[in-house]
Amino acid sequence: MSYSNESIAGLVRPDSVHKSVYTDPEIFQLEMDRIYGHAWIYAGHESQVPKVGDYHTTRIGDQDVIMVRGVDNKVHVLYNRCPHKGAMLVARGDGNAGKFFRCPYHAWTFKLDGSHLAAPIRRGFEGTRFDPASPEFSMRALARVENYRGFVFASQAAEGPSLSDFLGGVRSSIDNLCDRSPEGEVEVAGGVFKVMQPSNWKVFYENLHDTMHANVTHESSYTSAREQAEAYGSMPLELHIMDGNGEPYDFWEKLSLMAFDYGHGYMEGIFNPGAIETDPVTRSHFESLEAAYGRERALAILGENRHNTIIYGSGSPHTVFQQFRVIRPISVDRTMVEIQTFRLKGAPEAIFKRGLMYANLINSPSSNVMPDDIELYGRCQQGNQTRGGDWVSQHRYAGTDKPIEGGMTSINGTSELPMRNQFQAWKQYMLGEI
Repeated sequence: MSYSNESIAGLVRPDSVHKSVYTDPEIFQLEMDRIYGHAWIYAGHESQVPKVGDYHTTRIGDQDVIMVRGVDNKVHVLYNRCPHKGAMLVARGDGNAGKFFRCPYHAWTFKLDGSHLAAPIRRGFEGTRFDPASPEFSMRALARVENYRGFVFASQAAEGPSLSDFLGGVRSSIDNLCDRSPEGEVEVAGGVFKVMQPSNWKVFYENLHDTMHANVTHESSYTSAREQAEAYGSMPLELHIMDGNGEPYDFWEKLSLMAFDYGHGYMEGIFNPGAIETDPVTRSHFESLEAAYGRERALAILGENRHNTIIYGSGSPHTVFQQFRVIRPISVDRTMVEIQTFRLKGAPEAIFKRGLMYANLINSPSSNVMPDDIELYGRCQQGNQTRGGDWVSQHRYAGTDKPIEGGMTSINGTSELPMRNQFQAWKQYMLGEI
């Protein structure tokens, strides 16, 4: 079917959404244009392209793009396409282009900002419309590119809110992640996990702040963690971070959920990696921050404990364990998740190793936790393709959300406010209202 604005609006109710938003390929293609074609989307971190000519390939929605460090030392984001025959300029992955891009098909070359440099045997173009100064014969850059504290975002739309305004209330999560470095900077390090999930991209965003699922979906992992802790006679951090999912409902009900414009939000942390007074790793981290910022500021930085932050359309930074789960839609029922781990520049090496440990135990393809989620995401995708019903419930604490500057907050940590907020933004994007 062809969707009118009226029919799109009818897919989202105040307390539920129609299952077709997860299963209809036509809706998926509209999302690629109306959401990913307009919003600011995380392209990568500047540390992934440290030297002139370094490039990192990624996707903005359904578009293959290249993030590259130019001779001006700025980071550019270009569509991965040669304007001659349309070939991808570079294969997917990372590398260094040298001083220019060279198409492997016919050797057209382009400066690192995408502008046309040369084409072989120029006399063959005499008397034609070919003009190397015309944008038609250059690699096309995305309409807007901005860098916030090293995090590079790009938008395919020439107009719209600034990146700072777009991020709004979740800027503070990026700030806290960077401020945990005594130098105020982070860098991608330790490799990147990639996990293909058999589900629609929106399912993962909803689950990130779904506090009702943890002690049900992850029962096997937290039960095993508790059994091992009993055998050890203690609960080391490696087990503690799995045990946290098994907290009773009254624990989750007390958590704060924040929801902001454009579908963003964050939730309060569910555990602390260690107290300054008793944990030597945290203590050494605190001392490095205290030397850089002073005691009061260092305490404030480590005292800001958030679990998952949602930057809608891009993914989820986790400040305490310095990582970013980047969410890339592939098709209506396939989603690629890339887990980037960051080193806090100037912080003790033990902090970086702790971040790697968390990524391995919680988010890697071989973890004891992520497979639980992926199994359920797939079941949601499959179940929503049956004739067993048409609507997906978002009723928990509907109508009780409290307004805050730039968004809403929940009265209960098990509220489905984050899901409702995401679909309010989804609806606005799909109707062309933002």
